[in-house]
Amino acid sequence: MPADLAIVTDSTAYLPQDAVDRHGITVVPLSVAVGDEVLDEGVEISPKDVAEALRGKRRVTTSRPNPETFAAAYRAAAESGAAGVVSLHLSAELSGTCEAARLAAAEAPIPVRVVDSRLVGMALGYCVLTAAQGAESGLSLDEVAASATRRAGLTSGFFYVDTLEHLRRGGRIGAARALLGSALAVKPLLHLSGGRIEPLEKVRTASRAIARLEEIAVERAADREVDIAVHHLASADRAEPLAERLRERVPGLRELYVGEVGAVIGAHAGPGLLAVVLSPR
Repeated sequence: MPADLAIVTDSTAYLPQDAVDRHGITVVPLSVAVGDEVLDEGVEISPKDVAEALRGKRRVTTSRPNPETFAAAYRAAAESGAAGVVSLHLSAELSGTCEAARLAAAEAPIPVRVVDSRLVGMALGYCVLTAAQGAESGLSLDEVAASATRRAGLTSGFFYVDTLEHLRRGGRIGAARALLGSALAVKPLLHLSGGRIEPLEKVRTASRAIARLEEIAVERAADREVDIAVHHLASADRAEPLAERLRERVPGLRELYVGEVGAVIGAHAGPGLLAVVLSPR
């Protein structure tokens, strides 16, 4: 990463560590509280820890970073010689992370452009990578922010959860709340729409839901050049075969990433989560 622009994101982008290292991306962690213990995502608590806590019916909550944490990241960028920062984050409809970043940006010693991706997971991660590549190719601060925003507008995320209960407890369920009454009879497919979690379709079984996720991804990809991520929580046995089928069926596939979500999204989605992110180039 050239010294003139720095890229900052948060821990819900779930970028592969080699990509973070290669592009010099700064990742600010959100926090997860299990009972009374507050831990930094990706540093002090793992997806496995969260899955076990949820299965054990322990109270799990999440919280945004403190603005001072962002302020420290922006100061560090300035001290390293950066002339500006593009700071990209999960949807403001789901978290106060963008708000914290904007509060810090207002006092930063260098210009900071805060981008609300209206996404989460590798849907956000692909926007971060676009920003990093733009910075490395010499784009200006505003051009880098604009390129990431454009990719965010093209990117979509679809997911299946075994139960809506964890989303309900966390207050992240949005219009999908209407499915709660029939949650025992259906397996809901959800998607990100306008930065919120919204219902997409209802199917009768988990196997049909996973098959439908695959069909949606293939239909939406069409013949475009796309990157795809398959996310899961404690469901590698579902995620890996789905990823391989997509590899075979999507002709324009450029990069395919399979990875477990972190503790924050895991806390809200619960074990059994399976998601597909589709990001046209």
